Amino acid sequence: MTEHLLVERHGERLRLLMNRPERRNAITVAMYAALADAIEQAADDPELRVITLEGAGQDFTAGNDLADFMQEMPQDRQTDIPVWRLLRALARNMVPLVAAVHGNAVGIGTTMLFHCDLVVAEEGTRFRMPFTDLGLVPEAASSLLLPQMAGRRVAARHLLLGEPFGVEEAERYGLVSHRTGDGSLGERLEAVVASLLAKPPEAVRLTQRLLRGVEHDAVLQRMELENGHFSERLTSDEVRDAITSFFSRAKG
Repeated sequence: MTEHLLVERHGERLRLLMNRPERRNAITVAMYAALADAIEQAADDPELRVITLEGAGQDFTAGNDLADFMQEMPQDRQTDIPVWRLLRALARNMVPLVAAVHGNAVGIGTTMLFHCDLVVAEEGTRFRMPFTDLGLVPEAASSLLLPQMAGRRVAARHLLLGEPFGVEEAERYGLVSHRTGDGSLGERLEAVVASLLAKPPEAVRLTQRLLRGVEHDAVLQRMELENGHFSERLTSDEVRDAITSFFSRAKG
């Protein structure tokens, strides 16, 4: 466990809060492991009816903490690393998962939303998947799910070119289910959670399984394909040069 992820149980609800606001909730390897543990354990809890995912401070998450990620990556690129565990746990999860996003949602901060059942987004949220800018490839089956949701050319804008997009576009693509005004994200999240918890639990459970079962195998297969390319890319000169450039700009 890590102090940068708060895991709180409130009756039938599990609340996951990324709590590293001083670093814009950039996700460390320890945070990935803690998120994977929490979602995997939720699968074995018959009393749990909803999981919520939030970010503290001004952003949902700035994506990977690149310095931590590169330092903690095992030398054996085939090792099952925490981020892959998290992505598989999200794809296999059968407990309704509701995300509340605001500020910036970068990289996995956007791709993990493809595996949330409902996404509440505050106006002004900015989504971006800059994988190619870092010499990398998409993850979380986003190369499968985004073209299905929004079309191949829209997916190319955001996965090939890394163009950012806002809440209106995210809602049109089907990535966002609920929009809310500035300052009312928490209130809208609680309303969505209350609505879910007011439903007959077995009906919700069965409906969730029906919704999740449609593309389950294809999603996991695409994740494994992406993960293989991603791991290979991490050893490339392109990634080394792109990350060196990223840190040079950050210091500048």
